[in-house]
Amino acid sequence: MGILDGKRLLITGVITDASIAYSVAKVAQEQGAEVVLTGFGRMSLVERVARKLPEPAPVVELDVTSADDLAALPDRVREHVDGLDGVLHSIGFAPASCLGEAFLDAPFADVATAMEVSAFSLKSLAVATLPLFGEAGGSILGLDFDARVAWPAYNWMGVAKAALESTSRYLARELGPRNIRVNVIAAGPVRTMAARSIPGFDQFEEAWGPRSPLGWDIDDATPVAMSCAAMLSDWFPATTGEMVHVDGGFHAMGV
Repeated sequence: MGILDGKRLLITGVITDASIAYSVAKVAQEQGAEVVLTGFGRMSLVERVARKLPEPAPVVELDVTSADDLAALPDRVREHVDGLDGVLHSIGFAPASCLGEAFLDAPFADVATAMEVSAFSLKSLAVATLPLFGEAGGSILGLDFDARVAWPAYNWMGVAKAALESTSRYLARELGPRNIRVNVIAAGPVRTMAARSIPGFDQFEEAWGPRSPLGWDIDDATPVAMSCAAMLSDWFPATTGEMVHVDGGFHAMGV
C-alpha cells in the first residue's frame, strides 16, 4: 500500500519530464494516487509527457489568468475523477525584465504579471477547485523557492514567491474550517526548463551542494517529489500555513 492510496490529485506545472511537477506526479502514482494534470498553451507537449508516467494521466487545459478556464476547471476535472483530495500548485512566470535585469528598472506591468501568475494564482486555483473537495477536505500544496532572503538575479520573481508564501498562510486561515490544509515546499534548485531560463542559475549550482549538510543534486527532483507526496497524504493532518524546506539543509547554514 502507498501513502496516497485512493487519493485523487490535480497537478499543475508539468512541461517536460524534467519538471518537478512531473516527478511529483510519478511518485504520487507510485504511492497509489490517481493523477490529473493541467496544461497551458503547449497542450500536445504536456499530453506527450503525461504518457511517460507509470500510468498515462489525463490532461485538462488551464490558464490560471483566465476566468473562463478557472470556472470550467471543476467540470473538466470531473470528466476524469469524481472529486479531489489534493492539488499541487507548480506555476510561475515572470517577464524577462523581472529576472536577471536591473531590479530597479522593471516596469509595474511586468511585475504585476509575475505576481498574478506566480502568487495570486494560488488563490485562484484554490477557489476553482473548492467544489471538488469533499467534507474530509484535503491538501493544497505550492512549490516555492525560499523568499525570506534576496537571491542574485531572482529579483521580482523572489518578490512574487514571497507573496506566494504569504498567500498560502492566508489560505490556510480561510480553508482550515473546510479541513483543507495549505502549505508550501521550499525546494532547493533543480535543473528544470524554468530554472535554465533564470540568468545566473549557475550561481545556485555552484553554491548549493557544498553548503548543504546533506548535499544536493540539482539534477534529481525525487527528494522534492517524495516530500510533496507526503504533504499531499494524510500523514500531516495538523500541519497548515507551513513552509517546509527540502533543500539539503542549505537554508539553515551560515557562510
